[in-house]
Amino acid sequence: MTDRMKVAVLGASGFIGAELIRLLSDHPQAEVSFMSSQQHAGKPLGQVVSGLRNSRLAGRRLRAADELSKVDVAFSCLPNGVLPGILDEVSGQADLVLNVAGDYRLRDPGEIAEHYPESAPGWRQQIPYYVPEFTARPSEPVVNLPGCMASAGLYALYPLFRDGLVEPRAVVDAKTGSSGGGTHSTEHPALRDGNVRVHKLHGHRHAPEIRQALATWTGTEPELQFSAFSLPVARGVFATAYTWLREGVDAGQVRRAYARAYADAPFVRMSNGRSPMAFPMLKTVVGSNTAEVGVSVEGSRCVAVSALDNLIKGGAGQAVQAMNRVFGLEETLGLPEVGAWP
Repeated sequence: MTDRMKVAVLGASGFIGAELIRLLSDHPQAEVSFMSSQQHAGKPLGQVVSGLRNSRLAGRRLRAADELSKVDVAFSCLPNGVLPGILDEVSGQADLVLNVAGDYRLRDPGEIAEHYPESAPGWRQQIPYYVPEFTARPSEPVVNLPGCMASAGLYALYPLFRDGLVEPRAVVDAKTGSSGGGTHSTEHPALRDGNVRVHKLHGHRHAPEIRQALATWTGTEPELQFSAFSLPVARGVFATAYTWLREGVDAGQVRRAYARAYADAPFVRMSNGRSPMAFPMLKTVVGSNTAEVGVSVEGSRCVAVSALDNLIKGGAGQAVQAMNRVFGLEETLGLPEVGAWP
């Protein structure tokens, strides 16, 4: 491509919206031409998002979403329930809409009503759910992207169910940093600092998302226990998935399944698991679009762990990766592969 794509970021003042602007600012084939914020319309970006005050876009003013003019791609980082009410207008101005919110992740009307009640009135079944490593490049004009903890759980579980190596049940323990609560979180830093606590033991909305995705991609919908916990860090998701091998399956088969599944995935890296420090950790992925996965087998018990940055691989980076694939660009274009260390 010779001409840079014009892109819009709707919901630019949130954590993922701001991260999208940061990533797209350095993308050689993209130009941020529109940024919206209903709450801060008319204010300069750098005044609203302190982390972008040194960006060359800092002086550009945020606008109302209904001022959107023609663009190639619109990234929607709006709160759940907002995009369905304006989707026709947005898709009329954008060749591709990539939704980072959860509006269209689920297909079952009952589960949508339970987990995304704000989105239920505008639900559209035909909108595809897209994870670059697991699904073909979409041709539809509107695409919904996965949740951050769902992504971590899927990277840990997918090879096992794809190759039919485990019993149809799993337990996933997912821990996330405070940015997962968004900019409007009311939790006081003094309660988060130095603390690990329960977020939700049962009924988390990423559970049906994981079950649905595995059923679609592998033909097996497992019985799933999904529990979420809060970590005293700003960014990152660390997921541990427990499964039970089918009779006759050994550790070698498990390792080969993961190697095959991610052989051509530039942003999913398998750790060798030879020592505890070789397994996935937040320090090696935060600041990058890379997800690390590791697996260990003892007898019939299989434990897989995955780690990723919730705002990048679990959000903004995943969306840029999807844009790259849809437009036939190099998949890694404009995306960091290495986290900040230490």
